[in-house]
Amino acid sequence: MFDEQQGLPVFARFAEKNAIQLNDSHPAVAIPELMRLLVDVEQLDWDTAWDITTNTFAYTNHTVMPEALERWVVDLFGRVLPRHLQISYEINHRFLNEVRKRFPEDNERYRRMSIIEEGQEKRVRMANLAIVGSHAVNGVAAMHTEILKTDVFRDFYEIWPQKFSNKTNGISQRRWLKSANPKLSRLITEAIGEGWVTDLFQLKRLAGAASDAAFGERWRAAKRDNKLQLLKIIEEQYRRRGEMITINPDSLFDCQVKRIHEYKRQLLNALHAITLYNRIKDHPNGEHVPRTIIFAGKAAPGYFMAKLIIKLINAIGNTVNSDKDVGALLRVVFLADYRVSLAERIFPASELSEQISTAGTEASGTSNMKFALNGALIIGTMDGANIEIQEEVGDDNIFIFGLTDKEVSELRPHYDPWQFYRENAELRRAIDQIRDGFFSREDPHLFQGIFEALLGSGRDNYLVLADYGSYINCQERVGETYRHPLEWTKKSILNVAHMGRFSTDRTIKEYTDEIWGLKPIKIGT
Repeated sequence: MFDEQQGLPVFARFAEKNAIQLNDSHPAVAIPELMRLLVDVEQLDWDTAWDITTNTFAYTNHTVMPEALERWVVDLFGRVLPRHLQISYEINHRFLNEVRKRFPEDNERYRRMSIIEEGQEKRVRMANLAIVGSHAVNGVAAMHTEILKTDVFRDFYEIWPQKFSNKTNGISQRRWLKSANPKLSRLITEAIGEGWVTDLFQLKRLAGAASDAAFGERWRAAKRDNKLQLLKIIEEQYRRRGEMITINPDSLFDCQVKRIHEYKRQLLNALHAITLYNRIKDHPNGEHVPRTIIFAGKAAPGYFMAKLIIKLINAIGNTVNSDKDVGALLRVVFLADYRVSLAERIFPASELSEQISTAGTEASGTSNMKFALNGALIIGTMDGANIEIQEEVGDDNIFIFGLTDKEVSELRPHYDPWQFYRENAELRRAIDQIRDGFFSREDPHLFQGIFEALLGSGRDNYLVLADYGSYINCQERVGETYRHPLEWTKKSILNVAHMGRFSTDRTIKEYTDEIWGLKPIKIGT
């Protein structure tokens, strides 16, 4: 088929006019679908169709977690989409022939790289299909992309290094600051103008106001107003549950808001909450920094451990929040039905952002960006976009703790969680309380599964116990800093001032320039 005006085949410029970005591995079925349309329907030869397809598709990997590197059962795939499976087999056959030319007699490499996973139950490796059928592959933070190149997709990187690049995630300042936090937005605009709304790098001009006492006072006032708004939402949600809760608006609002998953380590945060509770009980007249620990997020429907962690957080909250000895010093809150409209109230009110995943597991994170853009300080590991945020805000304006990804890799082969349990009395006490039903007196064995995940057959897969001591020490530094409002406010302002790099405007420009090859078009005058 020819375009008579252009004198070219109709599909010759298809990839110039169409760009399809595969976000994680499940949409990779679009690759055999486009091949089916081009070969079966449009009658193009295979090589021409494949050239069009690979130049049309690009693949973004969003996480290294196994559930995102999907493996579809061949039997089911074949029954639902028989022609697509045939095409996938042909893609794999041709691809492995190319691999054999590069690496003759390396059968183990063929096995790893094959789109079809052999075994008792054959599966289609959707991530492999996405890489083979795309002209570009990217991660969503610098560290994440390095892990893809050196570990997860190393075999593919060795063949096609030119395919791989990094595109660090971003967030929209128009939603997550201008719309969600009008009080802070107005203050920023008064200080530097409104150019930041379309050019977030202009926030750097705020740095000069970080030491201005009057500006800092207005900054704290905006934060306190947002805290009061969130406080009302929390109290109302608990009231609807038939529970009463009072929260100290002058307490540190310590927030962990994200998908509930073991690698994100809400459990480590829960252990800290128990530790604070025990310290208050042991020393009720001690110099404790008041703190409200706020969790929000959802778990996958079939993810039993994640749901058990939610249950534990609520159980800890029930114990802490009803203990008169604690007074206004500590609250543990779990906000249900997490959604964007609720997030838009949490981020502006937050003062501390928990980004505490096991190093090497978080691809990027965007809640870290949303919190920081709204003036929260981060406590986190050297993981995901935390690394790039640290580069921007500076070591003095972020709280970093824990093992690095290299240290995690070195520790794993001989990791003994019992060693950390035995050597740290506060950790041992908190875990024993979970195991022995201190937070579940009506069902003492309710949280036995958590104990087993940490010290039983689960062997603490995400190194919660290994990072506990460093995390607690870092939290003590957080508390000490919060005692000094001027110092905390200065850090908060500097965090916001250095968030320009994390706008979606920058992210999308990188995709358009480096992957899609698009040129800007002026609309009107």
